[in-house]
Amino acid sequence: MLTSSDLNTEWRKVASTIYKKPVDSKIFGSVEVDITELEKFITQKRKEGLKITLTHIITLIVGRAFKYEIPEMNSFMRRGKVVPRNQIDAMVSVLQSNGEMGSVKIENTDKLTLLEISDMLNERVQQSRKGDENKAMQKKSFLAKLPWPFRAWFFQIYKTITINLGMSIPFTGLNSNSFGSYVISNIGSIGLDQGYGALLPSGNVSLVLILGGDKKKPVVVDDEIVIRKILSLSVTLDHRVIDASHGARLFRHIKYMIKNPQLLENPPEN
Repeated sequence: MLTSSDLNTEWRKVASTIYKKPVDSKIFGSVEVDITELEKFITQKRKEGLKITLTHIITLIVGRAFKYEIPEMNSFMRRGKVVPRNQIDAMVSVLQSNGEMGSVKIENTDKLTLLEISDMLNERVQQSRKGDENKAMQKKSFLAKLPWPFRAWFFQIYKTITINLGMSIPFTGLNSNSFGSYVISNIGSIGLDQGYGALLPSGNVSLVLILGGDKKKPVVVDDEIVIRKILSLSVTLDHRVIDASHGARLFRHIKYMIKNPQLLENPPEN
């Protein structure tokens, strides 16, 4: 388990001073991954009754990456220091029935199997579309109802208490971990090929990963040009907390797990 002293290197202390959140601390990166075999795996599992999509798989892969490959990513900035989180939670964007975007929170994604995240995410999505939103989204609804300038004042107070001071607001249940460790959003499902997510000022997440469109493309495999299904992945990183090298390690892990999706069916090793 990483401690605060492990994370707060000299550079991190400097970064917390020279960067603001999230105005000038963002790193962007993207990669294309071959999901030809992964799609076959998904198709087979759906025939077996397991209702999974690319979103389920990528959400689970990132959770395990945070745990076993890049634990530095499971942290956030508080009072000028990088602080490790106690658990790994994902916030997954959801398209609501009214066409607006919402989100659902999946706790302890690093501990889940493919079956467990399928059941949990599908259940949360259905609850969200029925109007049963998580506390973070309830805050958004409450904030939208406030008249200007009270809306801006309330947000600044909320941000100061939860994000800057790392405290919770008892009557709302909101705290610095309300949005989880990372955000996953599938914009390919709404017709966009590629995009970069925003590091929400109230989110306190170190990473936003975007699934873009997937298309058939000619690629070189074993020195031969073949047609493969290619998926675009993009990330936005908080440079105060992590570097581009962490993003590269994440992409390497994603590529490995996409080639070995069967590993997601079993509980991860402790």
